[in-house]
Amino acid sequence: MLAAVDHVQPAAPPGSEDALRAYCADVLAMTEIPQPPAPAARGGCWFQAGAVRLHLGIEEDFRPAKKAHPGLRVTDIESYAARLTAKGAQVTWDDTLPGRLRFYSQDPVGNRLEFLQPR
Repeated sequence: MLAAVDHVQPAAPPGSEDALRAYCADVLAMTEIPQPPAPAARGGCWFQAGAVRLHLGIEEDFRPAKKAHPGLRVTDIESYAARLTAKGAQVTWDDTLPGRLRFYSQDPVGNRLEFLQPR
């Protein structure tokens, strides 16, 4: 039986690791975690904040995910949105999901990210 999501792996283009590191660490307030040797040899970078893990993987024929996206639950969503905005990330609020406050943003390579908090 399924118990939890272990991680989410958005794709990224070759050579984007430095931009992703800056975004995940500075904007999202995540900590980079070491990759095992085999994934590390393929590039990319991994991050964690609490139970949330992002494994950013390199894809040669990369195209940003405009519809598919991780939904990341946050606390104090208004402050988190303000943090992203202050760091230069665009925030688009969406009030169409009952019982949730949420907004969308994009990582530096154009992938869609959803941030939400139960009402």
